Amino acid sequence: MRSDKFTRGRLLTALLASALTVSAVPPAPSQAAATAGTCRVEVEYVDAYDVDENNGDEIRINLAGYMYPGGGRYVAMNDGDRAYSGNFANPATTIGTNGSALFSLREVTPPAVGQGKELGSVTARGSTCAGLATGQTTVIPQHIFGSDYWYYMSLVMTGL
Repeated sequence: MRSDKFTRGRLLTALLASALTVSAVPPAPSQAAATAGTCRVEVEYVDAYDVDENNGDEIRINLAGYMYPGGGRYVAMNDGDRAYSGNFANPATTIGTNGSALFSLREVTPPAVGQGKELGSVTARGSTCAGLATGQTTVIPQHIFGSDYWYYMSLVMTGL
């Protein structure tokens, strides 16, 4: 009798151990990627097609009340120039699937650059984020027109 209980006990222990091992196996790579719960949004670049002033414009980006680049600096742009995210000190934020982020392009006047004049903006929306998988990216482009200027701003959104 003792050997029969002992054998059943060993068998039960072996079955439990194998069940635990099976449940610890990671999902197969072929399964679909998880849907993003949040997204990182960053400036990709800004193109100047037509600037307001003959000697070029001094440009900053306002994101959630913070001016990029900081420290009273700006990015000088003439017709045909392209400024990348790094030129603006990498403006970026994280939004949820119900949030949004407004990236405002502003022309400033040195030497006291401050907030300047808003030229236009690009909005990254949480609804776009909700459609992304983790690691997936999408581009959010926007032409910004005025009576005497034309810019193009591109944002990149990445699912987190």
